[in-house]
Amino acid sequence: MKYLCLVYLEKEKWHAVPDRECASSGDRLRDRGLLLAAEPLHPVETAATVRVRNGKVSVTDGPFAETKEQLAGFYLVEARDLNEAIQIATKIPPVREGSIEVRPVRELEP
Repeated sequence: MKYLCLVYLEKEKWHAVPDRECASSGDRLRDRGLLLAAEPLHPVETAATVRVRNGKVSVTDGPFAETKEQLAGFYLVEARDLNEAIQIATKIPPVREGSIEVRPVRELEP
């Protein structure tokens, strides 16, 4: 089953973990057949939130919600179950500085 590991960090800690450490961790997970994709994100100041209500498009600068921790990146992993996905998340380096939300990926119904 696929799980999305969403990395959240406070703005001041976005560079607390070196990119090379995250890349190395990703390589190890990929070598084990567990990592499907992983990417860091640009800061929330570069984000836009899009809504369509009654056919009218609204675009707002920034993220949907103001929070202390911001979405910094993601890892899409393959795991047997939630417990294994959580174990994988404990090995993702930014977990030391922030938090990782682990969420199962849902298949679209035909």
